[in-house]
Amino acid sequence: MRAVIQRVEKASVSIVDINETRMIDQGLVVLLGIEQEDTKEDADWLARKVIGLRIFSDEHGKMNRSIEDIKGSFLVVSQFTLHASTKKGNRPSFIKAAKPEQAVPLYKYFVNVLQKNGYPVSTGEFGADMKVDLVNDGPVTIIIDTKSKE
Repeated sequence: MRAVIQRVEKASVSIVDINETRMIDQGLVVLLGIEQEDTKEDADWLARKVIGLRIFSDEHGKMNRSIEDIKGSFLVVSQFTLHASTKKGNRPSFIKAAKPEQAVPLYKYFVNVLQKNGYPVSTGEFGADMKVDLVNDGPVTIIIDTKSKE
């Protein structure tokens, strides 16, 4: 799994097909890419990692607080394009990205792990045309890949 995590003041995702907008206030936007070899263990590891990230400012302006410390929320949006390969030519290949029959259950599992840990989670709609709007706080953007554990 590959995730781009953005610390936000607020964020929303509009699902074009159903004309619905889902939003959060302060928290983390997680753009989540799932590849063919990903498992529930990857999702568990990634959830623990994003929950524990101390990337919110404390009273001294240091990144020392987690999402729990600030009582924040998550906005999780599936993004298969995070597994794009641009090695050949100019048109990206998405061959490593998991097919929907594998990716959808893992995406839902990841969201469920966050919710079971007590966090409010808003989501996009897997495979839908979406528009993401956010106010990146900092800006702070972190990339995590479960295969390299960094």
